[in-house]
Amino acid sequence: MKKNLQRLLAAVMLLALCTACVKEESSVPKPSVIKQEPSAPAEEISIYPLTGLPSENLGNRAFAVMINNHPAARPQSGLHKADIVYEVLAEGSITRFLAIYQSELPDMIGPVRSAREYYVDLSDGYNAFFVSHGWSPQARELLEDGNHDFLNGMFYDGTLFQRADFRKAPHNSYISSEHIKKGAELNKADFSQRPDPLPFMKAVEVNKLQGKSGAEAIIRYDKSDTFESQFIYDKQSQTYFRYSTEQTKDLESDEAVAPSNVLIAEMTHEIMDKQGRRSINLTEGGKAILLQHGVSREVEWRNADGRILPYLNGEQVKLVPGKTWISIVPHLNQVTIH
Repeated sequence: MKKNLQRLLAAVMLLALCTACVKEESSVPKPSVIKQEPSAPAEEISIYPLTGLPSENLGNRAFAVMINNHPAARPQSGLHKADIVYEVLAEGSITRFLAIYQSELPDMIGPVRSAREYYVDLSDGYNAFFVSHGWSPQARELLEDGNHDFLNGMFYDGTLFQRADFRKAPHNSYISSEHIKKGAELNKADFSQRPDPLPFMKAVEVNKLQGKSGAEAIIRYDKSDTFESQFIYDKQSQTYFRYSTEQTKDLESDEAVAPSNVLIAEMTHEIMDKQGRRSINLTEGGKAILLQHGVSREVEWRNADGRILPYLNGEQVKLVPGKTWISIVPHLNQVTIH
């Protein structure tokens, strides 16, 4: 009987011990499990297709405007807001601008001048709605071929196009962005299709640019200074200020023309009539100089689906985000780089 009592006491003690262990174990808080929601993908930043700059609204179709560069037409209006500007010889030593707008729409643009067929070809690379006041016979034939949307001030003088009273014709024709859109509607032109984007560098790529000094470029089209273009790099804005006898600024706002990329392309020029009109070979490719971020590089230009773009070692060179200026010259020996 004594042994049975000892066994009973041992069983009771074992049961008490197990119960205490269970209570002790249950009193220890269990580690909480946090259910993590899958992280949202990083939001992509929208950029304008022709400048690579951030945008909340990607805009609509680009439009290209022929802008006068005669001394009597300076300073121009709206030139500083163009995403891309081509500077090309017209007749003699006179250059004109083809300004392509997409990211910014200036209130007033001009003075607007007449077209030549190679300006039309340059605008085609961006499927741009083409705006001019007048045209050469070759440009007229090209624009009226049924494949181009255009607006000519010859047919809207005094309505969509306005004459400024402070300048004399033919240096006084102006048009607003709103009137360009209205003209597109009148001509039933689709204004919704955005241009395909250009390739742009990231900030880290811009800071790694290497090459010769490209702080200044001087481009001469004849022996006078009238149509000489000068680009000087500004470290603070990281853009190139343009000068032609004086700094190129907007007539209304006094804002400077300040591209981030300056491409100087050598192309074959030929005189084709008694008026001195030219033909320019936009397709053969050739030598060019590219200025970016204070650096100058010898590159080649190619016509990529109608766009004049820089290439190096067979690879397309990315642009620095910002505006682009393209000067087309007969010979690169007319260019001085410092």
